[in-house]
Amino acid sequence: MIKNKIKYISCGLILSVLFSLSACDDYLDQKPLDGLVRSEYWNTKEEVLATLAGAYKMFTAMDYNLLVYGELRGDMLIPGVDLPGAQRNIMQSAIQSNNAFASWEGFYSVINFCNHVIDIAPSVQERDPTFSPFLMQQYVSEATFLRSLAYFYLVRIWNDVPLVLEPTETDNAQLFLPLTPANEVLERIKADLIDIRLQIPSVYPANEDTRSRATAGAVNALLTDICLWMFDYEESIQYADAVINSGNYFLLPSTEWFNIFQPGASLESIFELYFNEQIGQSNDLYVQTLVLDYFRASEYAQDILGVETTGAAEQVRGNGSLSSNNRIWKYGGFFPDRRTQRPINAQSSANFIIYRLADIYLMKAEALSQLERYDEALFYIQMIRERATVPPLNIPFTRQDFEQTILEERAKELAYEGKRWFDLMRMGRRNNFENRDKLIEILVANIPSTQRLVMQAKLSNPLGWFMPIHNREIENNRNITQNPYYHD
Repeated sequence: MIKNKIKYISCGLILSVLFSLSACDDYLDQKPLDGLVRSEYWNTKEEVLATLAGAYKMFTAMDYNLLVYGELRGDMLIPGVDLPGAQRNIMQSAIQSNNAFASWEGFYSVINFCNHVIDIAPSVQERDPTFSPFLMQQYVSEATFLRSLAYFYLVRIWNDVPLVLEPTETDNAQLFLPLTPANEVLERIKADLIDIRLQIPSVYPANEDTRSRATAGAVNALLTDICLWMFDYEESIQYADAVINSGNYFLLPSTEWFNIFQPGASLESIFELYFNEQIGQSNDLYVQTLVLDYFRASEYAQDILGVETTGAAEQVRGNGSLSSNNRIWKYGGFFPDRRTQRPINAQSSANFIIYRLADIYLMKAEALSQLERYDEALFYIQMIRERATVPPLNIPFTRQDFEQTILEERAKELAYEGKRWFDLMRMGRRNNFENRDKLIEILVANIPSTQRLVMQAKLSNPLGWFMPIHNREIENNRNITQNPYYHD
């Protein structure tokens, strides 16, 4: 399985070379050793797999960052007493360009691994007679998926970003790329994903690989999300249907809902970041969510996830997200009882879910409701609620009512899975920013009251909803300009 190869192959030459690139201050500004990768290393399929494994490993190393980017500016968390200044400033929309989380280095490290696989795997296939065209296409497709996923995060976090599609193998490489408009990046990765969606496996021999490696289901889930972000509702529905109709994914019964996160690799999971502490693959989420007092649930989160809800299974859903003292429970709990933590040798083994079937149902419901296909949208909302054994909803057939209902259902079902902030941004951007004021209210909730009026005015500029580009990138790349919101 590829996750085990990550552990044992990462000391090889290619990973040493590529990790030396990714560990630098700025991947975009590095000049690798001329010709070393192509002429001295790339000869076998195992070397291609080792580099693909490096891309997966780099993504898993960002698990905590994905939580930060997807949750801190939303309305589901408030700061705890131990929260460091960089994260606290993000929660208070007081982000400076020297904030550590303003660095996009991790995403471009993933992209660099992927670009090497995509560019060089075909020539390796010509040299290695055991490297079949089918397997070569599989590795290239997996790398394309991971690169596209990295770019989708980049666009949602920073908006315009450099579009790097070639590995940097020579001193003549273009190392000072300008920003590419977000829509162009999205169109490119969408086209790439469409190209590979029928060329990548739907399942692998091992179930854990089916959930933690790129598959046709993962590609279609990412396309569903990209199209929804771009407000291409018909296409979003098309790709959601490809996931739903594949027969590879099932909603777990309410009594097994917590198994999605512990032990993970469930039948509901489409793509998740894999961790196993017992073989040296630990997540960063257990310590930050339960050991350190970084975050606590907001009043809103306590209200929608609290135990005083209708139906025993709804309590399980809420308990699965929050501990008894209103800390994030999914990444350290052993049972959905809010108090029993994992054993010491498995405390940091919880997987981080990128996509699962419930997410796809609710994305499809959102797209349907925006097309005013309310009966169909309600069907998928009710499926999620039926799984939680709570009564069906009676929703007025209007876009706004459905939007608010779906946002809350997503907040309940997908709490602390790195989704909330992106959901809110999508709401705020929709229909020419008609819900801008609602998003601004959420953005200023954690800001000291004496500063709220000023920040409300500033955040009326949607560019303030994105992160600044780290000052190191601006200093090192003359072709990159700062997000105008952060010029002052």
